[in-house]
Amino acid sequence: MTKPSSAYIHIPFCTQICYYCDFSKVFIKNQPVDAYLQALIREISLADTGKLRTLYIGGGTPTALSADQLNYLLSHLQEILDLTEIEEFTIEANPGDLDAEKIAVLKKSAVNRVSLGVQTFNDKHLKRIGRSHNEAQIYDNIEALKVAGFDNISIDLIYALPGQTMEDVKENVEKALSLDIPHLSLYSLILEHHTVFMNKMRRGKLNLPTEDLEAEMFDYIISELEKNGFEHYEISNFTKPGMESRHNLMYWNNDEYYGFGAGASGYVNGVRYRNRGPIQHYLRAIAEEDHARLSEEVLTKNEMMEEEFFLGLRKKSGVSIARFEEKFQENFEDRYGKIVDELTSDGLVQITDGRLRMTKKGLFLGDTVAEKFILEG
Repeated sequence: MTKPSSAYIHIPFCTQICYYCDFSKVFIKNQPVDAYLQALIREISLADTGKLRTLYIGGGTPTALSADQLNYLLSHLQEILDLTEIEEFTIEANPGDLDAEKIAVLKKSAVNRVSLGVQTFNDKHLKRIGRSHNEAQIYDNIEALKVAGFDNISIDLIYALPGQTMEDVKENVEKALSLDIPHLSLYSLILEHHTVFMNKMRRGKLNLPTEDLEAEMFDYIISELEKNGFEHYEISNFTKPGMESRHNLMYWNNDEYYGFGAGASGYVNGVRYRNRGPIQHYLRAIAEEDHARLSEEVLTKNEMMEEEFFLGLRKKSGVSIARFEEKFQENFEDRYGKIVDELTSDGLVQITDGRLRMTKKGLFLGDTVAEKFILEG
């Protein structure tokens, strides 16, 4: 078995809990952060990893760590992982947490890509969604990162926020373009269980844009970014030529990867696994069992094929029919011809150059199109 060449590392700490977020995270105050980092390094050192091409540190908020803690993490990763062939090493950051000292730590590490959780440039909306930074900090951070020599910078933005208008979205896109960075991720707000926003919605206190307005926002974002030299290469992601997120493409290509840290998921040797989420449970598992796996699932061939569609259709390049047939030894037409015909006549997918792709209409409906291959495949 060839070893995965990608790894994800989870830092579950945040300086503030956002109202829309259901990721595995905790408020950092009074948490055993140093003990967590030591356990994390132990978990990674015990794994039989090979040469990595992509490495991604996400959260939570990795920059919620102090500069010393960040330095401890990054310097130990360089010691225990083989990064001689690393192409992309991303760390997520929050504009409210990323100061000069932490940027200096990043600069002397192997990190070569920074993903900033901007979400919106509108100070009023930032407060409304529970973010701790403001618009001015966004510009300061990006300027400081550029001065430090980081040219591969991405930002996340969320649209269809409570009370957000089309004018607000236009302003956000304009400000994002003015940053002169090579990658943008734009997500529509998803209401997740156990979040402040879901509770507000259940009480009728969340003023969300209509579905028609959300579709209009999506159309505007795509056309405006494409007009400005960005390629819409995945449902929510836009890139300048050659600056795609290689780590995220690995997920969408349905490749295998290691997942380290509390609540992290991984996919190795056909097995999808998930680590224990609560931090004390994670610490105890690493100390007593030398691993933190909570659950493992060996995928059947059918499940692997379903995932190939679910992930691959998110990309503009879609799913290669030849690669699919070679990988699974199945005749594509026999198995999926009827579904493809139906989706094509509904204007949701098309086959061009031997690849099954979603149309613009299909992309807006996203997972509901991919689900057809799961329910009927």
